[in-house]
Amino acid sequence: MCRLFGLSSAPLRTYATFWLLDAPDSLSTQSHREPDGTGLGYFAADGTPQVHKAPIAAYEDRDFAREARQLESTTFLAHIRYASTGGLDVRNTHPFEQEGRLFAHNGVIEGLDVLDRHLGEDRSLVHGDTDSERFFALVTREAAALGGDVSAGIVSAARWTAQNLPLYALNIILVTAGDLWALRYPATHELYVLQRPAGGHHGSRHLDHSGRNGRMRVRSAELGDRPSVVVASEPMDENPHWRLMEPGELLHVDRRLHTTSRLVLPDPPVHPLTLADLRPSAAASQRSG
Repeated sequence: MCRLFGLSSAPLRTYATFWLLDAPDSLSTQSHREPDGTGLGYFAADGTPQVHKAPIAAYEDRDFAREARQLESTTFLAHIRYASTGGLDVRNTHPFEQEGRLFAHNGVIEGLDVLDRHLGEDRSLVHGDTDSERFFALVTREAAALGGDVSAGIVSAARWTAQNLPLYALNIILVTAGDLWALRYPATHELYVLQRPAGGHHGSRHLDHSGRNGRMRVRSAELGDRPSVVVASEPMDENPHWRLMEPGELLHVDRRLHTTSRLVLPDPPVHPLTLADLRPSAAASQRSG
């Protein structure tokens, strides 16, 4: 299953070190299927989005994901991809960038021909083959139509998708240089949020998060003395305050680290998909492990 990770320390810029894949050090680690892509997104001091990503299997080069990368930003977005739609190519690797925003998705949306027709000329925003980038284009289009309101754009795009397209899961994280949004829909996959005070649960520790199966690790010494908000596909440390987002919940962390949350999709998708409905490759990408 794809892994999502988002972090905001806004308005303060923070150094963080990412390992998207820990080096294999045991037979059990080596036995896990390698992902199909890894990516990191962050913002330069002038607010310009920066993306580092690689389709691992396509290049047969895992150094990108295994090497530590120290980055500075107010917001970060990381993604580990197991391909469901679109080939193993850098253009299909998350995160995607549009209009100065970065986006990553975990799930499956079908009916892409219907979505393409609905996008119309805005299909030009899409450079790859994935359902994820198409949905991002819909968010971008809807936000522009609603006066640049990203929250409203996400809600409009998600509601249209839930009503019109076959849908397995739509867990997303979207970031700008100052804001972070996360949506969990429906209950298919988990998505957790941690409002982390300076020093974490114990009040004296730097951030050191690690996902299961040696997939993703993040460290930041600076978060020993400043607060942050973290969103992830799984709890990544022992902090008891990780909260599972509700199905249909949209979370917004603004540029002052103020967090708001509301239920925007209370009803299930009109055309829900199960694992049995998916193509074998798509189903494999959505299984946990």
